[in-house]
Amino acid sequence: MNTPTIPTPDLESLRKAIQEYQPDPSRIPFSNLKPFHNSIVELRGKNASYSAIAELLQQYGIKASRARVAEYGRIVLEGGKSRKRRKRAKTAPVANLPATPQSAPAVDVKPAPATAPAGNITPPPKEYSAYRSRGPHIANVKMMTPSEWEEFEASLKSKPSAR
Repeated sequence: MNTPTIPTPDLESLRKAIQEYQPDPSRIPFSNLKPFHNSIVELRGKNASYSAIAELLQQYGIKASRARVAEYGRIVLEGGKSRKRRKRAKTAPVANLPATPQSAPAVDVKPAPATAPAGNITPPPKEYSAYRSRGPHIANVKMMTPSEWEEFEASLKSKPSAR
């Protein structure tokens, strides 16, 4: 029977390798911007934007993007200050008031039977409720009164075709 031999770890050479380890310089954060720290501080003192600083550095052969220079400014120059986040505006619930123009003639509307709506149509909001549909606002032809239907058909006939 062949039993595999497990090599014994050489702890001394592992310790030596750890002590001699040098990280890849391209992986050190801001290694390309640190030599120009004083220049960046001076430009920021003159109210230069991060994009202007990045352009200036690129003109002289330093690889730096506007986002990277801005990140350097936030983390290194400003001591890691977090950016101010815009607070979302709170919207108050909209009260659905009946919107009838004063000049429009009164139309007799028959009360709809109290049945559940067919399909995926959302029920219309009750008067003065906080409910407001967030979906697309598409005209429901089934809910038009006969006079509205006639106006709608007349408007379609009067429009020239788009050909």
